[in-house]
Amino acid sequence: MRRLPVAGLGTRTEMEDLERLREELTNAVAGAVDTQALEELRVSALGKKGRITGLMKGLGGMNPDDRKAMGQALNALKVDVADAIEARKTALEDAELDAGLEIDRIDVTLPVRPEMQGRIHPISQTIDEIVAVLGEMGFTIAEGPDIEDDWHNFTALNIPPDHPARQEHDTFYLPGEQDGERMVLRTHTSPVQIRSMQNGEPPFRLIVPGRTYRCDYDATHSPMFHQVEGLVIDQTTHMGHLKGCLIEFCRAFFDVEDLPVRFRASYFPFTEPSAEVDIGCTREGGAFRIGHGDDWLEILGCGMVNPKVLENCGVDPETYQGFAFGMGVERLAMLKYGIPDLRTFYETDLRWLKHYGFSALDVPSIVGGLNR
Repeated sequence: MRRLPVAGLGTRTEMEDLERLREELTNAVAGAVDTQALEELRVSALGKKGRITGLMKGLGGMNPDDRKAMGQALNALKVDVADAIEARKTALEDAELDAGLEIDRIDVTLPVRPEMQGRIHPISQTIDEIVAVLGEMGFTIAEGPDIEDDWHNFTALNIPPDHPARQEHDTFYLPGEQDGERMVLRTHTSPVQIRSMQNGEPPFRLIVPGRTYRCDYDATHSPMFHQVEGLVIDQTTHMGHLKGCLIEFCRAFFDVEDLPVRFRASYFPFTEPSAEVDIGCTREGGAFRIGHGDDWLEILGCGMVNPKVLENCGVDPETYQGFAFGMGVERLAMLKYGIPDLRTFYETDLRWLKHYGFSALDVPSIVGGLNR
């Protein structure tokens, strides 16, 4: 800042310059369109190399009287400009916030957006229902491999070498051998019962849910399907226990208190005697109903465990005896929930699953109920 020879005149002139500077900076602050432009203005006015800072650096070359008056004026200018910048900054931030809120504004009167909700597959639900009923009877779950050797899948279960189930048109055999045994995709979950008896000590009370595989495909058969098999081995179990267990299971599963149940003599290599279990139903008027009418429908097979199977597993048949049963999960689900075609279970149709599926919170239990 230049020094004037006459102190009073110089101070008045520079005071007028400060007023013009004040007006210029105030107008510039008011005209700032965003916070970035405002920050650039603050640096140009109040920064280390700013205009007001430069003027304050020149105070040292003035006489004492002028320096005092000019210093007070510059400090006042600095405060005014800083206050104007802060006020403008607040206004700009509020405006930016309002603009953002307007963009993100949600109309609470609009209906909620539809969301896809997952559904529990009927197969999973049916397995849970079966386990819930049999679990209350004291059964525990056992599991085993899907790939089995010939001995566990056939021989240990007293299935003869020429049995049709051993033929390639009925069973999926894998290439090669392991320890001299042909490997197969298990045709039932019975091998898990064999392994359980081999690896444990009686008594046994277990159920085996899982996938099984057979060369068959139509409206009521699938090359991959699910079974639940049960096994009870102890020193006192007899056919009466088998009948009582399955009658109570059928009535609880289908939720029909007086459901008619009958046992028809049959044959399975691994049980002796063997039986098919039928439940009462009606097909009058083209409508199928369980628990009414004079018709019958087969739903599972059962029998007393063949002593040869116990011997193959290292269990003394002179001391221990018991029963076994097996049921197809898909068949039970089709009967209970009116699903006409087994193939639809595996078509991954979301519309089908939305119709026949279950809520994730619909957990079956004897206390809470098995049905929706």
